[in-house]
Amino acid sequence: MTNHVHLIISSEQDKLEDILRDLKKFTAKTIIQEIIDNPQESRKEWMLWMFERAGKKLSHNSQYQFWQQHNQPIALHSKDDLEKKLNYIHENPVVARFVNHEEDYPYSSAVDYSGQKGLVEIVKMY
Repeated sequence: MTNHVHLIISSEQDKLEDILRDLKKFTAKTIIQEIIDNPQESRKEWMLWMFERAGKKLSHNSQYQFWQQHNQPIALHSKDDLEKKLNYIHENPVVARFVNHEEDYPYSSAVDYSGQKGLVEIVKMY
């Protein structure tokens, strides 16, 4: 979506909070650098100002704050829970009226579940 991300993650080796921390750190740095490097981004100064302003509110932050500090994890204990959440995630861009069909949203794994290859390498849950 335009201002948040839904993920289903799992690991037998690493703590999920460590995976999420590293993902947020990497994506924040990458996205901010893309904004800085893009001469056609008309909102560049405003976005960087907003990220910097948010970063100054946190003592452990050196410059920008891209992601919010909190997460809203939900444990998925059964295949039914997993299927419901995956369907919710896939339906989200349709409900928001970004696309007419789940698989048309390029940033969703729904395209992979439709039999095509999406933008990101995924492991299908079922």
